[in-house]
Amino acid sequence: MIRLLQLRNSAGQRRVGVVDNERVLFLRNVDSTYSLAQQALSAGKTLTGLVEHLAADPSISYDEVYEGRRDWRILPAIDHPTEPARCLVSGTGLTHLKSAENRQAMHGKSAAPTDSMRIYDWGVQHGKPSDGQIGVSPEWFYKGTGTILRAHGQPLAVPPHSEDGGEEAEIAGIYIIDSGGAPRRIGMAAGNEFSDHVFEKKNFMYIAASKLMPCAIGPELIIDPDFRSVSGEVNIQREGKLVWHRDIRSGEEAMCHSLANLEHHHFKHASHRQPGDIHVHFFGVDAFSFGEGVRLENGDVVEIRYSGFGRPLRNPVQVEKAERRRVAVTQL
Repeated sequence: MIRLLQLRNSAGQRRVGVVDNERVLFLRNVDSTYSLAQQALSAGKTLTGLVEHLAADPSISYDEVYEGRRDWRILPAIDHPTEPARCLVSGTGLTHLKSAENRQAMHGKSAAPTDSMRIYDWGVQHGKPSDGQIGVSPEWFYKGTGTILRAHGQPLAVPPHSEDGGEEAEIAGIYIIDSGGAPRRIGMAAGNEFSDHVFEKKNFMYIAASKLMPCAIGPELIIDPDFRSVSGEVNIQREGKLVWHRDIRSGEEAMCHSLANLEHHHFKHASHRQPGDIHVHFFGVDAFSFGEGVRLENGDVVEIRYSGFGRPLRNPVQVEKAERRRVAVTQL
């Protein structure tokens, strides 16, 4: 299993490294995962083969990097290094039973299924079609461009206009579009999809805006992971004490859609197949603390771990206290 890290030092120099037990081996002449993927496309090589060929430079301690004790800092698992607007961050909701049940509960008591539960049920019935067939479309949402991506250790900010910020422990697929307009999967990473659940709960129609929050991916990008059944856990710490914990599951066996069906419905749009673009697409969540009455506070630390996806992703929550100000538009 190939586990990649993107790193940058205080001088602004970037490198890509591959995890080798407790060390990180720098790849020769590779300054971003994006450029690594482009090299593989140009050379007609697999990422695994290219990484094995380039991993020959000196190594550094992974512990020191992970804990922030080196000049090198971990970056998001993927980015577009020169044009962040060419990285589309999106996601698929209602793919796990728990997420559908939590959404159903957020809509209030009702004897009849809500639209949320109907979409989940459609997935159960038609989300895993036979090979070569097209299944039912899942829920889809937009989060933003690459400017919203945060790395391991970086804070997830709750801006003054938001009413809340809540973790969503997910796995994200990471893709590049090749020169012919075909989507190519680079790999996957653990992620915190982070949303404003208080705003969403007011009215289901607010869900689109509730997703426009920062999110984190990493620390590692895993090339070709086993996505059949993935176990994990989420921990929330407050002032050094554990305040919430859940074991979670993801992967195709835990979802009502196949990976191929989710990918088809994202990339069926021509605007999502522009050569050179990067895509980060979240696959849904099995549990989140807001559904159990937990409200994240300033300084809380969210830790997300998935088996087979490297070291845990940790991010503090930063509630911005600035006064809300109206954004005024002026005539040009």
